[in-house]
Parts: sequence; structure tokens; C-alpha cells
Amino acid sequence: MTAEKASPKQAKIVVTGMGAMTPLGESPDEFWRNLAAGRSGVGPMTLCDPAGYPCRISGEVTGFDPAQYIPGREARRMARFSQLAVAAGLQAAENSAIDLSREDPYRVGVILGNGNGGFPTLEENCRILAERGGMRMSPFFFPMILPNMAAAAVSRYLGAQGYNSTATTACAASNQAIGEAMDVLRRGTADVVFAGGAEAGISLLGLSGFAVMRALSTRNDAPEQASRPFDADRDGFVPAEGAVVLVMERLEHALARKAPILAEVAGFGCTSDAGHPVQPEESGASAARAMDIALSDADETIESVDYINAHGTSTPLNDTLETVAIKRLFGPRAYHIPISSTKSMIGHSLGAAGALESAACIKTITEATVHPTINYASPDPTCDLDYVPNHARPLNARVVLSNAFGFGGQNACLVFRKLDQ
Repeated sequence: MTAEKASPKQAKIVVTGMGAMTPLGESPDEFWRNLAAGRSGVGPMTLCDPAGYPCRISGEVTGFDPAQYIPGREARRMARFSQLAVAAGLQAAENSAIDLSREDPYRVGVILGNGNGGFPTLEENCRILAERGGMRMSPFFFPMILPNMAAAAVSRYLGAQGYNSTATTACAASNQAIGEAMDVLRRGTADVVFAGGAEAGISLLGLSGFAVMRALSTRNDAPEQASRPFDADRDGFVPAEGAVVLVMERLEHALARKAPILAEVAGFGCTSDAGHPVQPEESGASAARAMDIALSDADETIESVDYINAHGTSTPLNDTLETVAIKRLFGPRAYHIPISSTKSMIGHSLGAAGALESAACIKTITEATVHPTINYASPDPTCDLDYVPNHARPLNARVVLSNAFGFGGQNACLVFRKLDQ
């Protein structure tokens, strides 16, 4: 198929399918039903033994069976984050009704976000190295742990031989992957891109790293209430895992194959705080600028934003400074925009977070509903906006903004829009 040349402002990029493996369900519809109902997917940690740690809870994809998507021998040679990505990618292809045999495989790309790669596999093989010697490590050690292996695995299972990349910008990774997929499609480098993110880093190695930073919630006696973004009593984030993959195409390509069109990916903004390695910049200027760039890219203004899906991690500093950034950009209008945090129900899936939240944003548009921020009980004077507390709200949203802010001060924001045909 010949690429149709279009300038960035001419080409509309649309989402025609989604696949989801999340702590609240293993399909986009199940994920959304539970989000809209305000259910929590957080529970006791089972993927490693957290005894003796201050945090013993997590958001896990509890019903995931790799054998439903990947032959057993192949699955054993693939880290969990790649397994989740393949499952979401295959589901997305089916959901979009795309016949990949009719596409030029070199015009089908894969761009995924990931923060850690195969952390549990890394931990396991380091233990083998220390206890039994290096020659007893798995020969698949490197193909399992490298962050790019999720995108490589999705490419292999779909037969997608075109543009392939991995964003590893911490918690901003999936938003950046989706934004870069939009740019790849706009410039005509691909006809179809499978974009999103995957993370499965729940392990003693990851748990230890965040625990010594005192970044995690310690509400072990009430897991479902532990993630409480913007609440005055928030005490840290809940570690989580998951994967979401979107099928993205130029509008002309989607219409030509009579694809189901869910929403438009209209804008992308990316900035760096150029400051502290883990703390957001205090003025909110850099995060605000990323939002502003995304809106400008979409040819939208602050007046047109109907809803913001917040980064909203449930850490004391992040939630306050995200609120500062929103108010810095939107001014008085910030108080009139519904804002909610998907992480209140699933925890923080790090590099995959933006992808899971993108699925929530698209469902917000298609279902004309904003999901709540659950566990909001005590207002915080530093977080004084409308966080859609505890109950979903009807909203015919046309323009939706999604925020993702990562370690290293890396910010990536997306604009999703109801398609005006």
C-alpha cells in the first residue's frame, strides 16, 4: 500500500482498536466497567513474598494465563511484561478487525513504553549467579530482561515488520510511545502502528528500591483504600502491572478498510524538568508546558478541554505539584474541569500507566462518562480542584487531556478527541 503524504496538521490519527490486561480486567470493556463502577483492583501482593516490607499490596493482573495467547515453551522464554504486551497486542488487532495479511508488513509498526523490562527475571538470575554461579543462568536472560523485548515480541506475533521502537522514559513512557506513534503516522512512515505500553516489575528488587525511597503506601490492612490520589491522607503509591495496546492509523486508512473508529489521537506534548531526578519541578512550569504543547499540537485551547486524566499517583508531592501545574496553565478555569486518577483503582503501573490511562480516556469519550477518583475522603488544601470524588459522572466529553510525569523530570501529555467527521 502506498503511503499517503500528509503534513502533521492535515493528517488525522485515529484509534481503531484496543487490547487491555489490567488489575481490573483483561479486556477494555471489563476494565472500563470496573473503573466506572469505582472498584479497586488492589489487593495483597502475590507475585513476590513481601513479608517484612512496609508495603505488601499491589495491583496485579490476577487472572492472566499466558497460554491463552502464547505457546507454553515460548511463554517460558518470555518475561511477564512481554507476555502481557503480546496478549494486549493480539487482542487489539482482533478488536480493530484489521486483516494484517492485507497490509504491507513493512508499513505496520510497533511502539511501546516500558520502564524496567524484566525486573523479576533480572532478580531471579542475579540470585542464581550469587548462589549457583553464572553458568547456571538462563540462556534467555538478555532476551527476557531488555525493555525493547515487549515491542519485539508484539512485532513477531503480529508479523509487523515496520517501524519499531521502545520508549523508556519511566512513568511517561507509554504516553511518549503513543505520541511518537502519532508522529510516525503523520509523516507517512507507517500505515498502522500498535502503540501503548507494558510493565510487570513486581518483585523484591522493585519493592526494595521504592520502599527505601519511602514512595509506597503502607495501608496493608486496607488494600482497596490504599491508593487515594489528592486525598489529604495519601501516603504513597501502590505498585502495579499491566499492558494496553492501541491500534492507531491515519483516518484515510481506517475509513478505507471500514474500521471501527473509537477516538482521535490529536496532540502530543513532551518536556523535561531538567531538575531533580525524582521530584517534580516545584513551579509546575515544565508539566504545564507539556500540556500546553499537546493542546497546541491538537489545535485546541484551554477552553476546549472537557476532562483531564491526571497522573495522580497518590504520593504527597506529586499530587500537589500536578495540581499546581494544572492551575498554572488553566488559571481560573482549572476549577471547572473534571479531573480523575485511574491509579486510584489500579495503582501505579509505572511505564505502562499512560497506556492504561489512555484506554480510560478513550472510553471516557465513547461512553460519555468520567470515572471517579476513589478513596477521596479528606480534602487537601493544596489539592483543591474537582477530582470527581468516589462516583462516576456523565459527561459528553469531546476533548480529553492525559498527563504522565516520570522520574528524571520527563513529562508526556496526550490529547484525545471525539472524531468530527
